[in-house]
Amino acid sequence: MNYLQLLPILIAFMISAAQGPFVIPFLRRLKVGQTVRDEGPKAHLKKNGTPTMGGVMILLSVVVTSLFYVKDYPKIIPVLFLTLGFGLIGFLDDYIKVVLKRSMGLRAWQKLALQFIVTGIFAYYLMYHTDVSLAMRVPFLEGVFLDFGALNIPVLFFVVLGTVNGTNFTDGLDGLASSVTVIVATFFTVVALGTQSGISPITCAVIGALLGFLLFNVYPASVFMGDTGSLALGGFVAAAAYMMQMPLFIVIVGFIYALEVLSVILQVGYFKLTHGKRIFKMAPIHHHFELCGWTETRVVAVFTIVTALLCLVGLMAIQ
Repeated sequence: MNYLQLLPILIAFMISAAQGPFVIPFLRRLKVGQTVRDEGPKAHLKKNGTPTMGGVMILLSVVVTSLFYVKDYPKIIPVLFLTLGFGLIGFLDDYIKVVLKRSMGLRAWQKLALQFIVTGIFAYYLMYHTDVSLAMRVPFLEGVFLDFGALNIPVLFFVVLGTVNGTNFTDGLDGLASSVTVIVATFFTVVALGTQSGISPITCAVIGALLGFLLFNVYPASVFMGDTGSLALGGFVAAAAYMMQMPLFIVIVGFIYALEVLSVILQVGYFKLTHGKRIFKMAPIHHHFELCGWTETRVVAVFTIVTALLCLVGLMAIQ
């Protein structure tokens, strides 16, 4: 293997790490502090005022690094588009919430409409400007692909929006979304390099950007990524999977994302059906474990380890 292919990791890491001493104080001066929910774990109250919107550090690192390679690796364009597109939606949501002080941010219909537009452009580009098939590689079955035919586009919307929002729910503890996603990005990098899929520069860039961001995001975090970062990472995961015909593998390597969003769906649905009863002490599920007595760092460590093990399973599932 040509180890120069891993150079984007170092480039993105240096860009990301170098931003911290400048971006974090700038965010503090803008007073873009996180507001913690009163009904959440009491230990989180001390996080009130911690700068958010740190996802701009991740986005800038990934975009700048990718631009060095986009000419020779045109297949990173749709991945970069979905990452940046969802990142900008998250940025707008964060800006409205923490800068303009409108607590709800984008209205639900506005956010969903923007997500549909970005996903639609991605789907159009994939179909008409790449040679990538929408048929999905089936884990553990050599040479078997699942093709939904006319339903491929609706399935794509479901996968993209589900992954993006699952990643968004995962961003609730110091370093959780960053740690889980850096493992997922490593999985996609290994596959991208092994299959010569042409997207390894951006998968490497995400690894480097997240490692640099984690210097400031691990417990106790001095900055949060906000929706700017979490939506961007969800877009990256979905796009990388589609570029390698691996959306079904998200269920394996992105199990934590699915668990987080499923816990919210179950909690809300059960609450409404039973008029006030709950399945979990709090959702998303990482808060449930906290309220069961786990420390924040233990939850992050366990979720990251589970992701690492499932990524190994994902590698074994490639036939």
